[in-house]
Amino acid sequence: MSLRGAIAIVGAAESTDLGKIPDKSALELHVDAALNALADCGLTPADVDGVASAGEMPVDVADYLGIVPEYLDGTNVGGSSYMLHVRHAMAAISAGLCETVLVTHGESGRSRIGMTPWAPAPQSFMAQLEVPHGPVGAPSLFPIGVRRYMAEYGMTREQLALVPVVQRRWAAMNPRAKLRDPITVEDVLASPVIADPVHLLHCCLVTDGGGALVLTSAERARSLDLPHPPVYVLGAGESSESSVVSGLESLTSSRAIRVGGERALAQSGVAHADVDHLMIYDAFAHVPIYGLEDLGFVGRGEAPAFIEDGNTAPGGSLPMNTNGGGLSYTHTGMYGMFAIQESVRQVRGTAPAQVDGVDVSVCTGVGGMFMSSGTLVLGSAATL
Repeated sequence: MSLRGAIAIVGAAESTDLGKIPDKSALELHVDAALNALADCGLTPADVDGVASAGEMPVDVADYLGIVPEYLDGTNVGGSSYMLHVRHAMAAISAGLCETVLVTHGESGRSRIGMTPWAPAPQSFMAQLEVPHGPVGAPSLFPIGVRRYMAEYGMTREQLALVPVVQRRWAAMNPRAKLRDPITVEDVLASPVIADPVHLLHCCLVTDGGGALVLTSAERARSLDLPHPPVYVLGAGESSESSVVSGLESLTSSRAIRVGGERALAQSGVAHADVDHLMIYDAFAHVPIYGLEDLGFVGRGEAPAFIEDGNTAPGGSLPMNTNGGGLSYTHTGMYGMFAIQESVRQVRGTAPAQVDGVDVSVCTGVGGMFMSSGTLVLGSAATL
């Protein structure tokens, strides 16, 4: 990819605080993160002509910040929405629909300030096809696939427990991580059972927070006095399947991750062997296992042993979820923005748990229970 026609992330920042923030609404978290991201690249709301957000309408975000947008994107497909926002912004900027796009996220997942009570819409597939049978959200639905995976591929409970154990090792190096104390496999398996075989420590956090990105053309980025090097979007892909677990093509694989990942890698021209760093959405411990396989980094059924052998841990061959992930860093509800933030930090060379020599980072988000997925391939100037 050449500089001409490339799209760059020039600003990236999270909300000032993460964790429990009872004095800010969801919309205020969007705005807090947006102002931090703009400051990160030395721009102001007056420099923005495109706004994308999920949870809160981009109309409200733009209005709050005093932006007069020429491009709006309110795509909301769960936690992967922000990967899709980046992909759509690439297309909009390339087509000349706008010049600078602000992508924002903010959720009061823990404090519930400015948030409506969660419940599936009565006309939704979940309300019609799954709720009558007794499940209560993701903790009681996602484990169905885990049991099938264990039966088909022989994954042990100890191997599944290693996912949060390894990610806690990364979180221990991150001062902003919610949970930093080391844990063992025994600790995970001794934590309360949520829905067999998933224990409490297999499950994501519930926090408040936000994040934002600023995207523009690489040519414009070159003209700006940026405090950080731009991070280039080398490729992007998206896909979806059923919004209910019972309608998924497979309980041991995510078609949406596979299709979106293939498209992103194909567009980027990056081979798996060239990837230095990986972020895979981890609302529950099995999601990175599926992601490693569906993105093509390992074969079917091989991810548990790959993690067990230390490949994703500090010092491993494929560092993954280096901020601690949704299991230990933060998880506001739609975590995808925080995965992108960590990929940007790693490519910039500014992450708390920085991996040496990161020129290419792959970042995959998931919405719902594998109902949607988006993948980004991000790179340094060395990749152009």
